[in-house]
Amino acid sequence: MTLMAEEARESAAAVARCLAQGPAFAAVAARLRALDPATVLVCARGSSGHAGTFLRYLLARELGLVAAAAMPSIASLYGRRQRVAGMLFVAISQSGRSPDLIRQTEDARQSGALTLAIVNDADSPLARACELVLDIQAGPERSVAATKSVLATLAASLALVAAWTGDAALSAALARLPERLAAAVTLDWSPLTAELSRVNRMFTVGRGPGLAIAHEAALKLAETTGVAGMAYSSAELAHGPRALAGPDFPLLGFVQSDAGQSGTAALLADLSAAGAPVFAAGLTGPNIRTLPTVPPDHADTDLLPQLVSFYLAAEAAARARGRDPDHPPGLLKVTRTV
Repeated sequence: MTLMAEEARESAAAVARCLAQGPAFAAVAARLRALDPATVLVCARGSSGHAGTFLRYLLARELGLVAAAAMPSIASLYGRRQRVAGMLFVAISQSGRSPDLIRQTEDARQSGALTLAIVNDADSPLARACELVLDIQAGPERSVAATKSVLATLAASLALVAAWTGDAALSAALARLPERLAAAVTLDWSPLTAELSRVNRMFTVGRGPGLAIAHEAALKLAETTGVAGMAYSSAELAHGPRALAGPDFPLLGFVQSDAGQSGTAALLADLSAAGAPVFAAGLTGPNIRTLPTVPPDHADTDLLPQLVSFYLAAEAAARARGRDPDHPPGLLKVTRTV
């Protein structure tokens, strides 16, 4: 078994450890309620950036915040300090060692933002640069392709929002999440693996928080299988990019049962009827190649079991294509962007 597969299968335990830190989430949430910020900047790159997109959607939808992505190069390359006093600044990184994230976080704290690190190493330079720290407790991750740490970061984002808003339904769904992740690693996504073994490009599609999952899937496709993944919101794909879809340019949809479901379903059905192979998690319909999922529970937590099933399908496709998913060519585990 590859490290990527082994670590993906450890996701249930990693998420359980993360979610067991109830007092830590409660303490951070109390500080955030006291601050009551109108704006949050989320600073992250790569898979952590996709987790940041997930968090931004949750904060905007549930708390009405203006939730934006930070631009680390403004500090690290251009030397400009931004006016962030009174804002919440969230830095997300598995390693906590990217110089550009550290530099912008230090600048943000010095400029009067409340800084929060979501990391897998509470003693990392990024964690030390922040006033508040949430340790995702994913444990060591050896494969270059991050899996369990991404899922733990997504779970931490959900737990933070649940604690901040007092959302009892979300908290209850999070308590059930580890068991659901354990079930998701047993599901058969081999039809997707077979498709990834024959094509060189694929659209990944989501809406709202699901867009973050689509972006993460696109990255993992490129990183592990060599398939060029292109992630789009279903609202954006409905325009010009849809012209690319066809027999050799399939689509993979991540669909959750919220306000975005009907529009995404309509687009995927339309493209399937036009001849594009369409695979979908969380969606059934004529000509849709439905991928098995655990039974629906909560619209947002349902996305995490979909993602762990995808990770295992991508790992199998990488091996089928003669690639080593643990050691993608030219990539390192820790990216030290300046």
